[in-house]
Amino acid sequence: MKKVIVVVGPTAVGKTKIAIELAKHYNLDVISGDSVAIYKRLDIGSAKPTKEEMDGVKHYLIDIKEPTEDYSAFDFQKEARQIMDKNDLSLICGGTGLYIQSALFNYEFKSSKRDFEFEEKMKHLSNDELYNLLLSKDSSIDQTKIHKNNRKRVLRALEVLNETNSSIHSFNHKDEKLYDYFIVYLRLDREVLYERINKRVDIMMENGLLDEVYSLYKDGIYPHAIGYQEFIPYFQNEESLETCIEEIKKNSRHLAKRQETWFKNQMDSHFYDVDLNCISNTVSLIIKDIDNWRMK
Repeated sequence: MKKVIVVVGPTAVGKTKIAIELAKHYNLDVISGDSVAIYKRLDIGSAKPTKEEMDGVKHYLIDIKEPTEDYSAFDFQKEARQIMDKNDLSLICGGTGLYIQSALFNYEFKSSKRDFEFEEKMKHLSNDELYNLLLSKDSSIDQTKIHKNNRKRVLRALEVLNETNSSIHSFNHKDEKLYDYFIVYLRLDREVLYERINKRVDIMMENGLLDEVYSLYKDGIYPHAIGYQEFIPYFQNEESLETCIEEIKKNSRHLAKRQETWFKNQMDSHFYDVDLNCISNTVSLIIKDIDNWRMK
């Protein structure tokens, strides 16, 4: 069975830096397990690693889609497995739990190809009308994941409903792992983590996050991701900029809680407290445990 190292943890914990150190130690590439980093133009808000941060390590599944294109856990599962199946040892780094779990386990998604004829039939409906139609057909839809202005995503959900009579989020989950994995879950004291999250949002603003989001907004693109959706009320003169920034910080903190809960409850993870004063200490502990795992 192929082996996979998986580096996960809450936003702002330092996954990228530690994953790159592990990649260099084991001479590996990095498969990004982030549902937002997939998209071009979503750079600052997604905390996508820069070329400098990558430090010469090759990264897969970053900047592979336009922000108007669809991408799902099913797509990630297929593309990540194509990479992992070529190597005896691979490395995934990211915080999107469903993506990672679907790649490692025998998930069978109920999926179909885009139906362009169906989309043509629906073109007379406004975004609001289309979204209400979806909600009337599938009350289980997670409204935090499908935004009414993400027309392609709403259409896709309706297509799946029409063809399979099941939700776009439906899949058959089998507790059968297809890879031998070692999950490195990185954690920090909650107060320290929240301080880092707040500071990172401030740095994003200094680096041009507002301009990045406004550029997408002008093009009619409304990414339903933290760091992007919160600015819409500001652009529509409904909220102050300060309020929107605080909302990003709050939502990022809530995301960190959800990420920890997911990996605690859904997968067998190994937890490591990050030593911010000496990252190499944390990396050394992880390498020791990984080496023991690889020898089994």
